[in-house]
Amino acid sequence: MSKTDSITDLSAALSLPQPAKFATRDIPLHRIRKVRYQEDISLRAVARHLGTTIADVKFQELATTDLPLSVLYKWQEVLGVPISELLVEPGDCLSAPTLRRAQLVRLMKTAVTILERAKQVSIQRMAKVLVSQLIDIMPELRDISPWHLVGKRRARNEYGRAVERCMPDSMFIERPE
Repeated sequence: MSKTDSITDLSAALSLPQPAKFATRDIPLHRIRKVRYQEDISLRAVARHLGTTIADVKFQELATTDLPLSVLYKWQEVLGVPISELLVEPGDCLSAPTLRRAQLVRLMKTAVTILERAKQVSIQRMAKVLVSQLIDIMPELRDISPWHLVGKRRARNEYGRAVERCMPDSMFIERPE
């Protein structure tokens, strides 16, 4: 039984919506999940950008899912990396520019977090200089947000994970004993 079959069987058993149908193969075709982790983008954010469910995003992230080019380009847009980084290559490691970008994004998130949370003026000043220097190196870092304290806060129109976990109605029906 393949991963796809087990996901489909589990979705059916739990009465969850089926993920979008894409063909699957036995060999890895892309590295979407790996790149998403390195870019530090949540499943919820990807689902929101793609206009789909988290279940669909998880299925699309499976390296053996054969995605159409149009879907790969949507992922490329969300992750902000060259399309070539999403495809599996014999070396299977990120190119130097993409790896450097991921490192700079994490560094900028840390610097902005220090800048926002530091109480001492001297530390705030050093963090400002660091943020400024990082922006000089890579101008698109200007809009990077700080690390979240506990997790990303949902907007009022977003639902939590509990909405995705469907429970059968029979669970709420009282059984005579």
